Amino acid sequence: MEKRIMKGNEALAEGAIRGGCRFYAGYPITPQSEILEWMSWRQKEVGGTFVQGESEIASVNMTFAARALGVRALTSTSGPGFSLYQEGIAYWVSAGVPAVAACVQRFGIGDGFISAGQDNYWQAVKGGGNGDYHLIVLAPNSVQENVDMAYESFALAEKWSHPVLILSDGTIGQMMEPCELPPFVEYDIDQEQPWAVKGVQPGKDYKVITDITYFKDIDEWNDDYLARMREISETEQRWESFEVKDADVVLVAYGISSRVAQGAVEQAREEGFKLGLIRLITLWPYPRKAFETIPDTCRGVVTVEVNMMGQMRDDVIITVKGKFPTFALATRQRIPKVDQVIEFAKAVYNGEVKEVEVF
Repeated sequence: MEKRIMKGNEALAEGAIRGGCRFYAGYPITPQSEILEWMSWRQKEVGGTFVQGESEIASVNMTFAARALGVRALTSTSGPGFSLYQEGIAYWVSAGVPAVAACVQRFGIGDGFISAGQDNYWQAVKGGGNGDYHLIVLAPNSVQENVDMAYESFALAEKWSHPVLILSDGTIGQMMEPCELPPFVEYDIDQEQPWAVKGVQPGKDYKVITDITYFKDIDEWNDDYLARMREISETEQRWESFEVKDADVVLVAYGISSRVAQGAVEQAREEGFKLGLIRLITLWPYPRKAFETIPDTCRGVVTVEVNMMGQMRDDVIITVKGKFPTFALATRQRIPKVDQVIEFAKAVYNGEVKEVEVF
């Protein structure tokens, strides 16, 4: 494999290119604009198409159209741009179009700040648009994983005829690290694709690719959709566990927070404090199975997040089913520090922190 030192956003874009992406539409917004910039010249080199849309709404719908024609297509945004994507992404889901989006999170409500954050969790894992749906949500915590998840995302989306979201964050997007670049996928857009419009073929009926349910047998569609969601939920859970089986306190984190949390586990163990970590790789499906290894003696489960309310805490509360007290270390717009995480975990162990409130 080719080795490079790359910025996270550029690595994500290159991973998508090498995974067969030949259409990109997007709109500039910090901290993800390097994805758009990279695609602006790289797509031309590989024979693909780049469009800087007039808005996020235009970009998400251009991506829908390209994917419905059989091209592996990506769009990317951040924060308020992701809010503007929600109607279009709901259309992707209803139409069964396996497009891919990347959201490089920032902090804050409305326009928010351009600083790094983890403020799109609720939107990402709870649907975001209208109707009953989840996206498959991948959460990279390194430049290498930006490459790998972008590279894999199209095949994963096609496997389930369902969209994939790469939920990165501004810190991962802006940092530079060594990474290995995989070989190029030679993707044949002329192959049979149930979600793609190919014109009327001799001896075959034409296809209707639409999000409008009254064109479909709604009960049959609902049954198929729910069966797929259940199977995805059961088979695509991904996580890493660090020192969980004997932990007195277990951290739960993803993205940049998980890197700090892993450092906290290593330092705490050196100090004799039994701290563990469940690092989430998929945010949906939520890795419920990971929590089965938490020992009965654990005194608390703590989410570590760069936001104000601890957006992931509800999913942890549901998952542990009241077996363990649940807490949130929400560090607002600041990346948590190792000592801060350890101090909070020790306070949980000593009973000095109130269990998390549900807002």
